Amino acid sequence: MEHSLFLQAFSEFRKYCATISPLPSELHIKLSDIINGYGTATDLFPFFLQHAKVMYPHLDYVKDLRHASNLTSPAQLFPLARAKQRKIIIHAGPTNSGKTYHAFQRYLESKSGIYCGPLKMLAVELAQKSNDVGIACDLVTGEERNFADPEGLMPAAHISCTVEMTDIERPIEVAIIDEIQMLRDKQRGWAWLRAFLGVNADEVHLCGEEAVIDLIKNIALDTGDTVEVKRYKRLTPIEYMNEPLGSIENVQDGDCIVCFNKSSIYQLCRELEKMGRQCAVIYGGLPPGTKLAQASRFNDPEDPCKVLIATDAIGMGINLNIRRVIFYSLLKIEESRGSKINTVISPSQALQIAGRCGRYGTTHKDKGYVTTFHGKDLELMHDLLNKQINPIDKAGIHPTADMIELYGYYLPHASLSDIIDIFLSLMTIDGDKYFLCQIDQFKQIAEIIEHIEMPLRTRYVFCCAPIPLQSAFVTTMLLKYARQFSAGQPITGKWLAEQIGWPLPKPITLNELTHLEAVHDSMDLYNWLSYRFEDQFPDKVEVKDMQMAIDKAILEGVCEITKLVVISENNSDKDDMRVEKLKTLPSNISRILEKLSEKLPNET
Repeated sequence: MEHSLFLQAFSEFRKYCATISPLPSELHIKLSDIINGYGTATDLFPFFLQHAKVMYPHLDYVKDLRHASNLTSPAQLFPLARAKQRKIIIHAGPTNSGKTYHAFQRYLESKSGIYCGPLKMLAVELAQKSNDVGIACDLVTGEERNFADPEGLMPAAHISCTVEMTDIERPIEVAIIDEIQMLRDKQRGWAWLRAFLGVNADEVHLCGEEAVIDLIKNIALDTGDTVEVKRYKRLTPIEYMNEPLGSIENVQDGDCIVCFNKSSIYQLCRELEKMGRQCAVIYGGLPPGTKLAQASRFNDPEDPCKVLIATDAIGMGINLNIRRVIFYSLLKIEESRGSKINTVISPSQALQIAGRCGRYGTTHKDKGYVTTFHGKDLELMHDLLNKQINPIDKAGIHPTADMIELYGYYLPHASLSDIIDIFLSLMTIDGDKYFLCQIDQFKQIAEIIEHIEMPLRTRYVFCCAPIPLQSAFVTTMLLKYARQFSAGQPITGKWLAEQIGWPLPKPITLNELTHLEAVHDSMDLYNWLSYRFEDQFPDKVEVKDMQMAIDKAILEGVCEITKLVVISENNSDKDDMRVEKLKTLPSNISRILEKLSEKLPNET
């Protein structure tokens, strides 16, 4: 028994002895003997062990479970890839250096290929490029399947997918794994490691930062693959400016102001509107279609929109005609143990965002510029952009469904959340090469649906759903999907329409826009589940049509985001006025009216 588990079990046993009434007769007699000097504390050990096994049933199977959670050699989890000696080609360099382009040319030359990207938008872009040059390519993401064959009967020899959807069984000539430095990501790093270790390809092209080279070479010692490194330099120059923007009035055509919170985006949009300037808006919560539409608007030389306000969502996946990147702030809110803290973005993040300006093949290909909005951030910006990026020394890893299912066999009465806790306590990992990815969200979903009956593997799939847990609406929809699934009821398009109050109007406030984004996410969740449980989520086509309508409404709202900000502020002012009026009333009347006001619409 692990020392920490022993201490926990001892504490539970002591509490049990002190609180249970009546004590089991044998334990009562033994305690009496010890008190009267006819025994010692060690005589309690059989009772302690019996109680510990009730509290922690895995103790009977520790050896088997420890073997099942051995992650010291993850390469051996992929026998098909280990059956061949693969050729690994690392394309290393900064953003806009042609890394992915050169790998993609080899992909197009191959008899069969797979592209594994970090974002759906990149997977869509690569599939489109492949099909445009006559190389049939299927698109596979968590929420979508788009086959080159109109009938969907004949799989194409080439696939473009998001990295989580990498097919590790299908033999492939050439594989591309983009943004390989994401191996270090605390949440998604496991997906890049799985793709790298498991893809059944003769050639594996890894595109990303130079910081990942040594780690890849180190892991390749376990896989037996050969490694070749190709280094690239940026195709166009970037100037890190010594003067901040200083004022919104100094904004120029081709500028992109990068913020890390929505409130700053809304504020800047209002200020630009007052100046008579139109702006495009891109942030993480927007659907891919809306992001692409806003990017197209900004890129269109005939469109009056010449300024972009965005979050770090532009760091990957969207080609933009940006001349100058302006950091509105260098602080980003991060979640840490349930609390939110402001942290300085990493040098890697800063370089990724800065690299979006002056890109080869865009309007401003001659040179890009980077600065800050506020003078106080200028020195920090230079430090981040000139700092040497530390080598990536570890890759993320995650327990597989097979491992969890094996635990379930030994512990049939344990909840999935408890199984994960036991797995974490028994697992072994090569800490020199790997780290365990954060599974907080996985556990939170497991606890949310714990009371709903379903097979363990099905429960595991639900817990892997990529949802924004901070959205109460999306989390509630996940719970509703799980309940319907457990009851054996099909989750139809009609049922979903009733749950979301379809049809939904165009948003006129920021709250309504945020709600539409949540509805869109809940439809993404439906589509994600529909490709894993087709029989119980049968109406993916109907839901896709509804989602397109939502996407259009969100786009209309974003295009008029300044109006939404003004209306929302006016409604907030009215609420404040109502509160002030209530304060002037006698306390008992005030309380009554305050309760009533919660049920009334926001009108005077």
